Amino acid sequence: MLSIVLPAYNENTNVVRAYHAIKEILTKEEIPFELVFVNDGSKDDTWSEIRKVVETAKKEKTNEIVVKGVDFSRNFGKEAAILAGLANAQGDAAVVMDCDLQHPPQVLIEMYKLWQNGYEVVEGVKRSRGKENPVYKAGAKIFYGMMTRATKIDMSRASDFKLLDKKAVKSILCMPERNMFFRGLSAWVGFKKTEIEFDVQERVVGESKWSKWSLVKYAVKNIAAFSTAPMQLVTIAGGLTFIGAVILGIQTLVKYFIGHAVQGFTTVILLLLIIGSVIMMSLGIVGYYIAKIYEEVKRRPVYIITEIIQNQNM
Repeated sequence: MLSIVLPAYNENTNVVRAYHAIKEILTKEEIPFELVFVNDGSKDDTWSEIRKVVETAKKEKTNEIVVKGVDFSRNFGKEAAILAGLANAQGDAAVVMDCDLQHPPQVLIEMYKLWQNGYEVVEGVKRSRGKENPVYKAGAKIFYGMMTRATKIDMSRASDFKLLDKKAVKSILCMPERNMFFRGLSAWVGFKKTEIEFDVQERVVGESKWSKWSLVKYAVKNIAAFSTAPMQLVTIAGGLTFIGAVILGIQTLVKYFIGHAVQGFTTVILLLLIIGSVIMMSLGIVGYYIAKIYEEVKRRPVYIITEIIQNQNM
């Protein structure tokens, strides 16, 4: 059986569409599947729509289709929703895809066939990103460029749209860390892997829930969760400042011995400002990592589930 994990945050207009679109395609191909909708603390009627889908599946009395709804106590973020969906998936393989259908359901058939041919991780990579704000597109390029250099894993066209064999799912769920970067971890776990290209589809209804600020926070969080590169930047900044200080010190001594002592209160102030800025930025980066360590050692759950519903008993 193939499990489809669908994280949903304020997607009340897309839940029913996703259900019918995926059902039509997979039923036609006679692929047994289950849908796992995860309501990530939505503020609209997303959970009510998920309930309607589960009730619809009950009335249809189709034994081959399992529809499950998982409801969070509040918004825990997309990574938590993905993990909860995978934890509640019962299939031999699981696909993570967006509930807004920007990940085309038609690609599921090709992913399934590749899995049947022995591949344990099928990565969906973006052939094109569709219509996006130029600022957002540039920011995404910078973020994935940084992640690629920091992790040595190519993430230039990475997405959450991917199929994972049950072995890969178990490997991810066994990890004790709380701050997870799903796109990075699915590449890090290894296994027999292949890629499949897809074009990001336009949203038919609704708007993206990602604001510019939330994307910046998402980028910072995941870079810290999956890479120590910012910590290395502190060392580099300290090294560059030290080299600059040595050069300036030599210049000052040379001018002093030839009778042209360096004058200027401004120079001293500028040096203090530069060094102080480097120190403060370094402390900020170190402090952020300490905060993440603090979150990890508290061992709080990644998410809290208030209710799980499904159309049939397993």
